Amino acid sequence: MSRRRNTHYSHKHENRPTKAEREAQKQTARFDEDDDTFVELAEVQQSATDFLEKYQKHIVGVASVIILLVGAYLAYKHLVVAPKEKAAVEAIYKAQAQFEQDSFALALENPGGGFDGFITIIDKYSGTKSSNIAKYYAGISYLNLGRFDDAIKYLKDFDPDDVALPIMKNGALGDAYAELGDKDNALSYYNKAANGEQNDLLTPYYLNKVGLLAFSMGKNDEALKAFKKIQSDFPKSNEFRDADKMVTRLQ
Repeated sequence: MSRRRNTHYSHKHENRPTKAEREAQKQTARFDEDDDTFVELAEVQQSATDFLEKYQKHIVGVASVIILLVGAYLAYKHLVVAPKEKAAVEAIYKAQAQFEQDSFALALENPGGGFDGFITIIDKYSGTKSSNIAKYYAGISYLNLGRFDDAIKYLKDFDPDDVALPIMKNGALGDAYAELGDKDNALSYYNKAANGEQNDLLTPYYLNKVGLLAFSMGKNDEALKAFKKIQSDFPKSNEFRDADKMVTRLQ
């Protein structure tokens, strides 16, 4: 009986894989997985190769178009824009000189010497910096000539790229609307001028305009706020003394 049990145990043990056989099976499984991965990579590479072969002409065509567009842009910039900018700078000189002498009508239309006025420069040299600044000059010229709607038109078209110019643009728009009796728009633009990039000269000037206009409209809280800001932030400004008086009056 004991020998039979031993024989049975031995037979069962022989059917189980040995440690070496188990390691061999694991290695085989890993090789199979690696083979599958290799096949997948090969399929991807083949797919990419097929794609390139199929669409090679299209890819080259797109690349060529991009190169041509970049080349065209650079050529346009150096052969068209740069000379146009230079010509515009030379053209605006006489109009600026008339503007500085307060000859606003001449600056707009006919500055003399065969030079273009601001209105012509705006259209003739469209897209240049001189054309853009000519819009500001035109707006201020019309403002001084009492043509307030024209002033608003050109000032709104002007795109300032300086710290002070946005303040001056919005302040001038406020003046134009105030002259037209449109106090709401005037106050709005004065606020834009006063609350933009801070400038020791311009900011208190437009804060004072905000305060005075708001006060005339019965908006005493808004007026007081503007005058107090002059008191606290601009004690050395020309507007400080009057602002100080207005704060005393409104409190």
